[in-house]
Amino acid sequence: MTDVTTGTDVTTGTEVPAAPDALSAADDTAAGRAEAVRERYRTTLGAVPGGVQARLRLAQDFGRLPTEEAIAALRHIVLTDNPLGARVQQLVHFGQLLALGRAGPARIHAQGALHAGARVAELIGVAETALITAGVPAYALGTEIVAGLLSAEEGKDGEDGRGGRDGGGDDGDDAGGRPRPAGQLRAD
Repeated sequence: MTDVTTGTDVTTGTEVPAAPDALSAADDTAAGRAEAVRERYRTTLGAVPGGVQARLRLAQDFGRLPTEEAIAALRHIVLTDNPLGARVQQLVHFGQLLALGRAGPARIHAQGALHAGARVAELIGVAETALITAGVPAYALGTEIVAGLLSAEEGKDGEDGRGGRDGGGDDGDDAGGRPRPAGQLRAD
C-alpha cells in the first residue's frame, strides 16, 4: 500500500515509482470522493474534525472509502432530512454528548451548533438541561466547553473579546436579528 502523501510503500518504506495514468485517474477520483465527504462535514459543522480527517486518510490508503461515504450519507440524511433542523440537531448532539461525558465530540457539536445559528445562551441552556438529566459532571463539562469557546473567540477578537464594538451582552444576533457566525460572538 502506498502512502499517497509521500509516495512511499507503507510496509517497506521505499519510494514507489509514479503510477500509470489509469491508476492516477483512480487516485484523483478517490481524492475527489474523499473531498466530497469532507465538504459534508464542513456544511454541518463548519470544519472537518481531526478524527474524520484521520479516518479518511486510512480509508483512502486502504481502499475503504465506501465505508466513510456510507457514514457521511447516513449523517446527511439524519441531520438534514429531519424535522428538527440543523441548529436543534447540533444542540441535541451537544446535550447527548455531555450526558455521555464525551468532551471532544461535545465541543465539535457545540461549535457546529454555533455554525448552524445557535446562540451561546442556548448552549448554556443545554448544559443546564444536562445537569438535570446527567448530573453535575455533565453540566460542568458543558459550561467548560462554552467558556472555552468564548475564550477562543476573545483571543481571536483581541484582548477583551470586544472586537472594537461597544454594548452589553451578546445574544448571538446581529443588528437585523439574524444569528451571527461563531467568530463574531463575545461573552460580555
